[in-house]
Amino acid sequence: MASEYREIKNTQYIEISDDEFKLITKHVYTQIGISLNDTKKALVTGRLQKVLRQNKFSTFSEYYEHLISDKTGRELSLLADTISTNYTFFWREKDHFELFAKSALPEIIERRKQAGSKELRIWCAGSSTGEEPYTLIMLMKEVLGIDYRNWDAGILATDISDRALKIAKQGIYPAGRLDTLPPKLKSKYFRKISDEEYEVTDDVKKEVTYRRFNLMNKVFPFKKPFDIIFCRNVMIYFDADTRADLCNRFHGVQYPNAYLFIGHSETIDRTRVPYRFIQPAVYTRI
Repeated sequence: MASEYREIKNTQYIEISDDEFKLITKHVYTQIGISLNDTKKALVTGRLQKVLRQNKFSTFSEYYEHLISDKTGRELSLLADTISTNYTFFWREKDHFELFAKSALPEIIERRKQAGSKELRIWCAGSSTGEEPYTLIMLMKEVLGIDYRNWDAGILATDISDRALKIAKQGIYPAGRLDTLPPKLKSKYFRKISDEEYEVTDDVKKEVTYRRFNLMNKVFPFKKPFDIIFCRNVMIYFDADTRADLCNRFHGVQYPNAYLFIGHSETIDRTRVPYRFIQPAVYTRI
């Protein structure tokens, strides 16, 4: 599988052959779930140039062999980060947060009380750079008030991207990411670093547990079910079969009538996945 070369601005540009592209996209699909057709060839080639140069690979075949031989998962994480987009902001798809605070969370709290428990189990799957889980913690603190300290109410936030997780753990964001956040939450749960940056307060940070996790894992190793799962704007990269398989795995780690939030541009085929429609992009487990 010979690769061709051409010079662009004194930088060696490595072309990808059809066979190399097929190998890499197949690996991406089986390991990450992202479906890439031929229209994405230029995107994949361009975005991976830096990775090849940094590792001094002269062909995509060399990169592929390196990728499949890595047992740490780091190279897969870097690949996912390189070919996908992690940009998000606070209060994105705000109707979800409004439903969470006004309806879903109070309902789950009442269920737990009736069961004699004060444990809330919430998972942000594909948490990106942390805006979503931090917002949920803020809302949980608002809903529960002073009683929050009496609950086991933290959030598990997972992503395959090491870069995104690093940013999330730091909890420092450009000011523009907070533009649509309700002023009350901004003033109460952020510390202004400068006119350009804000940092999430420590009392919010400590309530989120970040882990690297691949949603394509066939077994989800959780000991207890979840009350609510947020998996928004992750499945836009998946085909119908991958979406159905993932949602069925979510179903297997949730309580009955638990909530599932997905992105507004995503859909669930309810002929294949046992969830009940609540409102656009919000479902409960049957």
